[in-house]
Amino acid sequence: MEEKQQPEVSIILTAYNQEKYIGEALESVRQQTYPAIQLIVIDNASTDRTLSIIEQYKETSPAFLLIKNANNKGLCKAFNQGLAAAYGKYAIDLSGDDVLMPERVAKQVKSFEALTDDYAVVFTNAVYIDTDGKEKKTHYPVDVNGKSLQKVPSGDVYKNVLEKYFICTPTMMMRTSVLHYLGGYDESLHFEDFDFWVRSSAQFHYFYLDEVLTKKRMVPGSLSARVYQKGSGILFSCYEVCNKAYDLNRDQEEFDLLAARIRTFIRKCLYAGEFELAEQFCKLLNYIENPGWQTELIMVLCRLRLPVNSLYRFYLKNLKKVG
Repeated sequence: MEEKQQPEVSIILTAYNQEKYIGEALESVRQQTYPAIQLIVIDNASTDRTLSIIEQYKETSPAFLLIKNANNKGLCKAFNQGLAAAYGKYAIDLSGDDVLMPERVAKQVKSFEALTDDYAVVFTNAVYIDTDGKEKKTHYPVDVNGKSLQKVPSGDVYKNVLEKYFICTPTMMMRTSVLHYLGGYDESLHFEDFDFWVRSSAQFHYFYLDEVLTKKRMVPGSLSARVYQKGSGILFSCYEVCNKAYDLNRDQEEFDLLAARIRTFIRKCLYAGEFELAEQFCKLLNYIENPGWQTELIMVLCRLRLPVNSLYRFYLKNLKKVG
């Protein structure tokens, strides 16, 4: 009897100025126990030694595609470049500072192959590491056997996606056909995960594999740290995704969850000084329900253009001096 061929997995690694970590990320791909891997590396016009390290690695491991961008195209466009060249049945979006554990690909493929075609994503737990590689905590708290102490959503997770952030992005393995069906990442946005979660989970299922299979690097200047930077574009991208969710929602509970999420973004707009954007969020909220007095109060503060962020930073600075 002929042995079933193992499905190919395309790992799309995007890198920008990650000279300190890129070697470890590449090595973690080479150390995978799963043999059928296509590696695509996109250097997004790094200005440090990242590209030279990638090229040195390619000399010893030539079996991967290297795309060198002359200018930084952003994460979403760079990933889509890799997706256009990907031939794997499944795909992984790997950052140049994260690390795959050796059996990650094998275990996720095994899970995927046991699922029906309406599953778009298999995601897992992760351990967060600092800039020196020291392990800090797991994404989901675990017991002594490494199993999650909390129930993690699985199956139809659209409502969960609307409610809050719960998936550790770099742990995802995605069905490549779904990525193509959705047109890849939305290149007009500053980040990919919230948008991908909304668009894919509205039509497809997710499966949670309860193992720690990725090391997620915590670095200064990450997207999450730039949410409150005025003009970063991150909150505007959130607004765009909320509009998409509004069109995709199927029942009143989903609109209620979206309304609650919009309120959190309005508060973030106040803190970031994105006052005009807060007005746009509030207009969208009005289509769903009455904002309520708490949100109206926040909107009054926005219209007064109070520099909450600056005042808070001033408070912290002087608190340290007193201490």
